[in-house]
Amino acid sequence: MEFISKNVEETAQIASNFAEIIQSSPKDNSKGSTIVGLYGELGSGKTTFMKYLALSFGVEETIQSPTFVIMRKYDLTPSPSLCEGEGRNFKNLFHIDAYRIENEIEMLNLGWQEIITNPKNLICIEWPEKIAGIMPPHIVIKFEHYDEENQRKISIA
Repeated sequence: MEFISKNVEETAQIASNFAEIIQSSPKDNSKGSTIVGLYGELGSGKTTFMKYLALSFGVEETIQSPTFVIMRKYDLTPSPSLCEGEGRNFKNLFHIDAYRIENEIEMLNLGWQEIITNPKNLICIEWPEKIAGIMPPHIVIKFEHYDEENQRKISIA
């Protein structure tokens, strides 16, 4: 799926729709966490998307890029609109920024293997290409600058 976002409000809507889809999609819990790789250059909208994705899951804290701390964990408060019916629920949202990771061992030292095995974790990682050798299969979201300054092309595969 490809979307052209002309402003922050449209990015927020794309993130909200994505949250609904991954919350309600059936999942094989034996495969571990749901992992989303956020690909794109600096300033392409990854953190903005992440902010609104977290809001869609009920996170009330201010979402900032975890560039300097590498990883932030948020406890998810069930959102009534996302928890109706048979949809699965996530207990934790991990926002990881691998931009400063110099090698995959650093990520492993942060408990990567334990984090990715819990089916109640939703993990969103910016710059996943920095740890490509230890990235399990994941949802790919690509962010690109588009025609005008504030426009972004968001591709979800």
